[in-house]
Amino acid sequence: MEQRYATNPTQIPGMTTGDLRATFLIPELFVPGEIRVTYTHHDRIVLGGAVPAGTDLVLPGYPEIRSEYFLEHRELGIINVGGPGTVTADGETYELETGACLYLGRGIRDVVFADAPAGAEAGAQFYLFSAPAHTTYPTALVAPGQGTVRELGDQVTSNRRTLNQYIHENGVQSCQIVMGVTQLHPGSMWNTMPAHTHDRRTECYLYFDVPADARVIHLLGEREETRHLVVADRQAIISPSWSLHSGVGTAAYSFVWAMAGENQAFDDMDAAPITDLK
Repeated sequence: MEQRYATNPTQIPGMTTGDLRATFLIPELFVPGEIRVTYTHHDRIVLGGAVPAGTDLVLPGYPEIRSEYFLEHRELGIINVGGPGTVTADGETYELETGACLYLGRGIRDVVFADAPAGAEAGAQFYLFSAPAHTTYPTALVAPGQGTVRELGDQVTSNRRTLNQYIHENGVQSCQIVMGVTQLHPGSMWNTMPAHTHDRRTECYLYFDVPADARVIHLLGEREETRHLVVADRQAIISPSWSLHSGVGTAAYSFVWAMAGENQAFDDMDAAPITDLK
């Protein structure tokens, strides 16, 4: 388990590109045959990837979280951004097609990731987002497109997008996690505009469906001290509560957004208009 320590906005002016990438970018989550996780001290989130690649992967308990098993004191949101696969939780197997979301609550001891039975064209790639939990909510599986769907933006401003809320206050119940997937329409590149902050939650983005010859320019920092990161397919960003976040791609793409913190109100955000940014 890699650890990333908490940051504050006064660090931004002195950071090099390398510093920014080492602090906020997680470049390699999906490694065949492995589970890779990163612990950020911002809201004590753990995010990572599990790629079975033909073998069963067991989610361990890590010494960094001082738990006998991973979900002893945590909850977990899982979204499959690869081919079909399965997640087995305490003996119950759930089939996750591409884009499906599974919520696992506190207290589940055994979690196993696997590919779908033989015949699937591509292997599963499970994105993991976990936060501390104070109680237990039921396991819930949501098929792609079956969450709360919101159509946002406009083609004129290049941010026409379909947002699917899976884990949220009016959907799958959790202690802290708010999680879903946004897909940009062809010809749109901005994932949210204006940019925004929410000083009550940490948000993490996983960019995927980014073409091999394309990149996303992710904005971060404070309104008067912005920076950017160049992000490739299946790379993740940690966005602290004090940092704005927005991004523009050289082609349309998708991203998983996930948050944990003070509340679960999706619309609790403070806009940062483009005219205010420097």
